[in-house]
Amino acid sequence: MFKNQPKGLIPAALSNMGERFGYYIMNAVLVLFLCSKFGLSEETSALIYSFFYAGIYVLSLVGGLIADKTQNYKGTIIWGLIIMTLGYVVLAIPVFHTAENHTWLLTLTAGALFFIAFGNGLFKGNLQAIVGQLYDNPRYSAQRDSGFQIFYVFINIGGLVAPFVAPMLRSWWLDINGMVYNASFPAMCHQFLSVSDSINNENINNLYSLATSVGCQNLDNIREFCSEYLKVFNTGIHFSFFASVAAMIISLIIFVSTKKGLPTPGKKEKAETIKYTAEERTAMAQEIRQRMYALFAVLGIAIFFWFSFHQNGTSMSLFARDFVDTSAIAPEIWQAVNPFFVIVLTPLVMWLFGWLGKRGKEISTPKKIAYGMGLAGVAYLFLTLFSIGEGYPSGTEFRELVASGATVAKAGWWVLILYYFFMTVAELFISPLGLSFVSKVAPKHMQGLCQGLWLGATALGNLLLWIGPLIYNQYPIWVAWAVFLAVCLISMGAMFAMLKWLERVTK
Repeated sequence: MFKNQPKGLIPAALSNMGERFGYYIMNAVLVLFLCSKFGLSEETSALIYSFFYAGIYVLSLVGGLIADKTQNYKGTIIWGLIIMTLGYVVLAIPVFHTAENHTWLLTLTAGALFFIAFGNGLFKGNLQAIVGQLYDNPRYSAQRDSGFQIFYVFINIGGLVAPFVAPMLRSWWLDINGMVYNASFPAMCHQFLSVSDSINNENINNLYSLATSVGCQNLDNIREFCSEYLKVFNTGIHFSFFASVAAMIISLIIFVSTKKGLPTPGKKEKAETIKYTAEERTAMAQEIRQRMYALFAVLGIAIFFWFSFHQNGTSMSLFARDFVDTSAIAPEIWQAVNPFFVIVLTPLVMWLFGWLGKRGKEISTPKKIAYGMGLAGVAYLFLTLFSIGEGYPSGTEFRELVASGATVAKAGWWVLILYYFFMTVAELFISPLGLSFVSKVAPKHMQGLCQGLWLGATALGNLLLWIGPLIYNQYPIWVAWAVFLAVCLISMGAMFAMLKWLERVTK
């Protein structure tokens, strides 16, 4: 797996792993945290999540432009880590939310998310550009796809461990304060504290029942207990952001201590003084245009993949909480299934590609991406058929049934496992190979910008993430899965239609 790889790959991957560990701690709880901290609706929290997630990738364009303009890729990466650390420090401060401080506290939280997004924009694409530069050496060029797959494994090692941190610290802090974790109770507390006079007797009884189960000793002081539970519950989440701060610092130390052994994109071109004829310059310009057209074509497909894939932080988190029997496991932890499969399946996928290559049946990178969209479609086809078969209503209706005490049939844990299996295989056919594709077609003086464009396409997909929870809560949930299925199938068809042209351009 690591044979014939450049020496700089592992230090770069370790630096990225530390940053991803800190990021995925926050990402695993962000939507649910906004709901429990500020009493926001799921749709509003998902909208904030969508803009934040999109901002990370939009700002990667800014980070790429800054690095390309200054030719200071490593310095830009270091500043990105520092700015992200500041954002996590602000999130880690446990300030209790009240009606009086709602506006400024929510604004402060949004500001911290902007710092994380901007720092990530300075860091992410430029580190990927440096990894791509490692494979411009003819000695390693044949290992480009496998190198980015290894790089991607390290990202997911951080992503595998991170989702366990926030639930562990939250439950630990609740236990210290004599309370028990319950995912549904914070929302009921917010509802009670804000509109207690209009809550009907049935909901009051449900509130009392849950309050008793999570540690309330005196129901006469239910208002005080709800306030205290929210304070303790959210303080436990704030503590998890300190782990993100530690991860950023470790990532910074790794990068600073190893940066001398990493290349600088664009540096080589400065030293070269080759003169070209007018015809050669015209041919080179035409080739660059063709490569950029191919890049934008693949970016268009990537938009819809990330729109479907990143539902793991929005509608799939809500699905795990509402429809799946996860009584013994916090909903956030299910996000660890995807990085677990990445780590386990990457060697198998690399072996498959290598085995086909040795037999003269090598699959081109564009064709791998097309297959990946089809596999993502299989994941949503499964969810669509399963939800229709179970007769599941909308998320809102299902939660009302549960609150009323009606007998409901929740899905088994295997549903999430099977979904994440197909989505992970799809991801391995698209994400690391997409990074490889970008580094292959990007002009040497635009490495940072082109990696930023790949992340910008991800941003556009993330801007659409709010659509999932909206459909999920208003229509039978199979409708949401069917929308993602259609998106994946249309994207796969478009990719196959462009296949011969893409393969010709990228030879």
